Formats: sequence, C-alpha cells, structure tokens
Amino acid sequence: MAIVNVTPDSFSGDGLAHDVGASLARAEAAVRDGAELLDIGGESSRPGSATVSEQEELDRVLPLLERLAEWPLPVSVDTVKPGVMRAAIAAGASMINDINAFRAPGAIEAVAGSDAALCVMHMRGEPRTMQQDPVYEDVVGEVAAFLDERVAMLRTAGVANERMVLDPGFGFGKTLEHNLALLRAIDRFCAGGHGVLVGVSRKRMLGMITGRAVDERMAAGLSAALLAVEGGARIVRTHDVAATRDALAVWKAVRR
Repeated sequence: MAIVNVTPDSFSGDGLAHDVGASLARAEAAVRDGAELLDIGGESSRPGSATVSEQEELDRVLPLLERLAEWPLPVSVDTVKPGVMRAAIAAGASMINDINAFRAPGAIEAVAGSDAALCVMHMRGEPRTMQQDPVYEDVVGEVAAFLDERVAMLRTAGVANERMVLDPGFGFGKTLEHNLALLRAIDRFCAGGHGVLVGVSRKRMLGMITGRAVDERMAAGLSAALLAVEGGARIVRTHDVAATRDALAVWKAVRR
C-alpha cells in the first residue's frame, strides 16, 4: 500500500495538498515501483496534529481520487469523517481506512451498505493528544480486545468479515515498548482470519531505535515490514514502495 498524502503537514514531509498534478505523479511513481494499493490521506494524523473541516478534506482528496478511480488498482481513502467516507465511496474508493475504527457518529452507517473494504485501526485518544503518556496494563490484549469489539459492531451492522482488515495502530497512542510488543505479537491479530495491515514506515518508533531522522529511516522500515509479514501481516503501508517490494521478494524467495 503506497502512501499518497494530500496534506500540507504530513510528519514525513511529503504532503502535497491541493497539488493534483504532483499527487498524481507520486501515485504513478508508486505504481511503477510495484504498489498494489494506493492510500490517499487528506488530514494529517501525526501526533499533535489539528483536525481540518470536512469541506477542506474533501477539497484535498476528491480531485485526486476522481482521477485515480479510473486506474485498474484499488484506492483507499484515509479518513475519520462519515461525510468524507460517503463521498469517497461514491467517487470510487475501494477501501476506507479509518484510524478511529468507525467510532464517529454515523461512520458505520456511512460504510455498511457499500462494498468497500474497511481498515479498522486501534488508536488511544486522538492525534492531538494520543502520545501524552499512553498507559496500558497489557497492550497486546487491550488492542486485540478493542479490535474484536469494533469488528463485532461492524458485523452487527451487516459488514461481512471478508470486507475488514485490522491495523494495530503503531504509533497511535503507544510508546516505543508498546509498539515493539505489538510487532512481536502480530500473529495474534492474524489469528481471527482477518487480513492485517501494518504501517510503520518512517515513524518515530524507528527514529527512537536508530537515532535517524525521518528521511533516513527506510532501512529500519524495511526491517519492521519484514518482521510484520513474517508474523502474518498481509498489507504493508509504506512511503518506500520499490525498496519494500525488493525486500519482500527476497524474503519470499527464501521462504518458498
């Protein structure tokens, strides 16, 4: 899954708000590099980020989505807003990627009647405050229980199991140790039969381990991605598509 940010304030510094041409070029490059799924985000979810209005998010996302919907590969839209979810599905989005796990009023109703895939992610708190001393007694157990509860809510609304993938939410209300515990236990999230999506690309947890700046974390991100796939993850969300594909190709050749 290639990341295409259409925001001005992405933590990775690659946001392209309102520049459809540049965003389209980035998407084209990702596909050339081997991306099988594109993820468009119109609102930053980095720690400390502020929300934007629904209209601003739509103005950022829809012009690019309408172009990408014509392409022969699925497009995901990363949003927490039910209005954006509805508009994205109407414009051709194949997946809704919600860091808030469809908890906003009206979010489940916005997606339940569609055939879009849904990424259900764990986040403690909200982006503005989530990294202010997050505490768990058992991070793996608590994240798994939360995801189970959200899956049950979606199933009650008529969403089929095969439409859902799960994301433990690395960096979303977690310390480094919490993130490492989740990565060690990634197989637990795969045990229920849902696909698991992992997004660690360029994140702060990698910088804390390596001491490297955001634009120097590709090697660390590849290591984390391989560990996740080894544990059973099915989707890797990344800024570095070609390198990730190459690393996974070697892993697959050895494991085969």
